[in-house]
Amino acid sequence: MPPMPNYARTVSILLPLVLLLAAPLASARDVAAPAEHVDSDGPYVFREGAQLKAQWICQDQVETHTMHAGSKGAEVAAHCGYPHAVHVLPPNAPSVSVLPAVPRIVAVSDIHGQYELLVRLLRANRVIDAQDRWALGTDTLVIAGDVFDRGPQVTEAFWLLYGLQQQAAAAGGAVHFVLGNHETMVLYDDLRYVNPKYLRSAQLLGRSYPQLYGADSVIGQWLRTRPVLLQIGDTLFLHGGISPDAVQMALDPARTNAAYQASLGIPKAEVKADPATAPLYDGKTSPIWYRGYFDGRLDTPGVQAVLDRLQLKRIVVGHTSMPHVSSFHDDRVIAIDSSIKNGENGELLFIEDGKLSRGLLDGSRVPLAKGEPGLQD
Repeated sequence: MPPMPNYARTVSILLPLVLLLAAPLASARDVAAPAEHVDSDGPYVFREGAQLKAQWICQDQVETHTMHAGSKGAEVAAHCGYPHAVHVLPPNAPSVSVLPAVPRIVAVSDIHGQYELLVRLLRANRVIDAQDRWALGTDTLVIAGDVFDRGPQVTEAFWLLYGLQQQAAAAGGAVHFVLGNHETMVLYDDLRYVNPKYLRSAQLLGRSYPQLYGADSVIGQWLRTRPVLLQIGDTLFLHGGISPDAVQMALDPARTNAAYQASLGIPKAEVKADPATAPLYDGKTSPIWYRGYFDGRLDTPGVQAVLDRLQLKRIVVGHTSMPHVSSFHDDRVIAIDSSIKNGENGELLFIEDGKLSRGLLDGSRVPLAKGEPGLQD
């Protein structure tokens, strides 16, 4: 065989290197193109002085109703999109960060727009009734973040949780929504995971997608009062996890929650460049992003050291997808992202007088799965 020409040898050496360097660029996720048509979406409800403006998209057409916002709120009738009437309350006050123990807690996370699957799961486990109203009495439901992105029914999921919170409070129970990384991403205009349906909705409504959840919107204002860290008794609920570097944040959860709430909606570049807010959004160590309980960064003694500093028994997190609600580090960490985002299955965590179990999509109750070590999705 004749010797390879110099240029050919150069190409044969450099081409694999070029492909390797280009791979991250080729695999980087771009913002999707808007959908061509929206069958139904809404309501999006905005405050305009003493008025509320509710907007729906029905067969790719915007429909708008205005109403007076009284001291006790206002009723927004079902139209298209979310199938139930919505009672809009006056603006919410910031949520509480630390609460006393309660006998029974049900928890779920990472809904990602899979409203129909969420409803099936909650109905099967008698959290809601056949009319999608609160059925858990004086008990507590915790949602550990990430309603936004991926799936096609984000709007419906938010209104369901917003309404259940009111119904639970009236029954002596509670619903707590804890912010996830996808809530912060949407609000600071990182739209890489937004379903194309919602980019079309934003076009039709004449706003950017983050502006649909601006501080003048009912759900946007509600999100800006939700916590990132929620302690109930001896259990800490959050989306990602507490790393050893972030323990101080969890020692003062009210201050940390206030810092997150104040920063929501500030552009991504600004919050990451500001030394005061950068630790809140660090992609490896912050409470909304940390995965160290599962990827080998933190072993069981390390988890126990974090728990000892915080005087807690367990930490419950979403964010890291599992096939089942799973126990890690001998029940010190409970992972509740059961991959609802895939739209095929989902599970609930039950904590009843300190005893742990999981509720399945058929309504049955079984022990927690034992988490396997190694990096999960």
